Amino acid sequence: MALFPPRPSQQPADLPMTPIATPGNGTVSRDDLQRVQDLTNRIRQHFAQGLVAQETLRESLIVTLVAGGHMLIESVPGLAKTTAAQILATSVSGTFKRIQCTPDLMPSDLVGTQIFDFSTQKMSTQIGPIHANLVLLDEINRSSAKTQSAMLEAMAEGATTIGGERILLPRPFMVIATQNPIEEEGTYNLPEAQMDRFYMKTVLTYPTEDDEIAMLDLLTRRGTDQQDAMVDPAAISIADVEFLRTSARRVHVSQPIMKYAVELAQTSRGGGPRPIKGLSSLVRLGASPRASIALVRIGQAHALMAGRDYVVPEDIKAFAHEVFRHRILLTFEALAEGVNADQVIDSMLEAVPVP
Repeated sequence: MALFPPRPSQQPADLPMTPIATPGNGTVSRDDLQRVQDLTNRIRQHFAQGLVAQETLRESLIVTLVAGGHMLIESVPGLAKTTAAQILATSVSGTFKRIQCTPDLMPSDLVGTQIFDFSTQKMSTQIGPIHANLVLLDEINRSSAKTQSAMLEAMAEGATTIGGERILLPRPFMVIATQNPIEEEGTYNLPEAQMDRFYMKTVLTYPTEDDEIAMLDLLTRRGTDQQDAMVDPAAISIADVEFLRTSARRVHVSQPIMKYAVELAQTSRGGGPRPIKGLSSLVRLGASPRASIALVRIGQAHALMAGRDYVVPEDIKAFAHEVFRHRILLTFEALAEGVNADQVIDSMLEAVPVP
């Protein structure tokens, strides 16, 4: 369709690594920026030991970790979704839990429950596996709606309620959820309102021939197909993650950048400075204000990792597809015509003027 031009490259333009003095910034020092570079490079080096290619997935995971959000990964089986999440977990010296979602998984299996202690004749609280710094929810769409609600409530509130007692989740806290799009039996689609809780959704594609050969070479040299579950001795600490997140929140965001993020979200709803003609016949529900928040938070994290203490439009555009694709709901007409959310996002980026 002429409405949707070919998707442009999402690689941001080359930007200066040294922060430039601009009005209103100066909240992140040069020493802090250097420390951020060292910490994120250590995570990347750890990824290189166990993951071939998938640079987009790696960067999305790291940016989401720094931004303080949660991430949804979708792909067919065998594209290293679980492996990537485990590598991120072992690059941070915090607690990690992997939860294999099944239709019979109950909310109490996830958040915890109260049990009666006969020795004390009192109820005691037994916390569930979601009480960890990094939680992998494998095949989240296989869990029932009730269990999904418990998961996503914990993500939104940063706490769980067990027997009327509110228990805070550890900090930092990050959920990485995976889902398989090709199987329908025994799956429960995530409600659109709950999908909104994820900062980003990354969709993986098959590796190239060279990447697949490199993967086999890595496995044969390593001698095992299993990912090492031990935390890397060079892993960054929980305090380092908190430092990254605090520094990201101090990155300067100008009013034009905020306006750009809001206009992108408004354009997905049929508004914005240059409404897209015919969009209402393709999109039945656009992005919520959570998309604007996620865009700015991801933009701050991306700028910080690039060595800058201020956000530029390329930081917003770099992950626009990941932020919007699970928040734009298409009409049956669009699905019948083969239009996908990424094409709609391409048209949004074309329509909205860059500040």
